[in-house]
Amino acid sequence: MPNAKILSEKQAIVAALIERIKNANSGVFVDYKGITVAQDTELRTELRKNDVEYSVIKNTLTRFALDDCGLKEIDPILNGTTSLATSAGDPIAPFRIISDYSKKLNDVFNIKAAFMDGKVLSDAEIAEISALPSKEALYSQVFGTLLAPITSLAVVLNQILEQKGGAPAAEAPAAE
Repeated sequence: MPNAKILSEKQAIVAALIERIKNANSGVFVDYKGITVAQDTELRTELRKNDVEYSVIKNTLTRFALDDCGLKEIDPILNGTTSLATSAGDPIAPFRIISDYSKKLNDVFNIKAAFMDGKVLSDAEIAEISALPSKEALYSQVFGTLLAPITSLAVVLNQILEQKGGAPAAEAPAAE
């Protein structure tokens, strides 16, 4: 039986993990075995830029937290080296960044499992979400789509104006 101090520390870690998982829009569990310090530093820098929280986690303590959050399906992957990337903002960011690094580092860095909005995702869903552009890029695409008709209208009106001989002369205000 562990002493009371160690037990309370572990309970605090589990409570913090539960809070982190419940507040996250998405999360990705990673097997990072074999990653170098330089690669890890580069990854953490990229994740930090995108407001993604990333940390190495203890499998047993994480199992308790996942069971409490209703994500028991992830339990079987909790063995070996495990880290967790979560995002409370952009739900796509951890998938995109971790997937890019997984491709770049081949067998050294692999996605074990993932969740989004309280649902465990399949490998196919993970791959699909990883291929999506960032939230800002999606906003740009939507904004561009919305602006296209307005821009086209402005171009057409300008061409009609040029065909008619330019802009009409501004009338001078009437003198009193």
